[in-house]
Amino acid sequence: MNADPTVAVRRLRPEDLADYKALRDAQLAAHPDAFTSDAAAEATRPAASYLGRLGLDRPEGGHFLLGAWRGALLLGAFGCERDPRRKVRHIGHLIGMMVRAEERGHGLGRALLAAVIAEARRADGLELLTLSVTAGNVPAERLYAGAGFVRYGSLQRAIRIDGRYHDKHLMSLSL
Repeated sequence: MNADPTVAVRRLRPEDLADYKALRDAQLAAHPDAFTSDAAAEATRPAASYLGRLGLDRPEGGHFLLGAWRGALLLGAFGCERDPRRKVRHIGHLIGMMVRAEERGHGLGRALLAAVIAEARRADGLELLTLSVTAGNVPAERLYAGAGFVRYGSLQRAIRIDGRYHDKHLMSLSL
């Protein structure tokens, strides 16, 4: 998936949560308009609070976090959340694409996206993936479109940062 043989993409485990939190906190602070979560509020959360994102209690699959690693260094992460309610459990929501600044432009985001899609396809009954991307984030929109995601709408004024609003484009991919 990734052209760099020194990078391994795998599901995150409970022992990876401190690394995940450190990466996430740094990315939220560096790119506040790219994420719905607020860096200051999230910085107070303990690493263990992300345990539910691993989907360890979800045998049907479709609820997970993947990480891209070079040795012991977490370079990037991306996840999928799946609502367990019967009427909507066929839909997975991609969350929190993040790649360290020094690793961008080398295909790591593409590798993470491909791995997330592949993992979602293995989940029992998962048929559709959705995501949101901040309007104006052209590289991210191109990445998702290149993987087959289609924009189906926009949420105006989706997030507000320091009194300034940002729209989110909504995209989906049929599995």
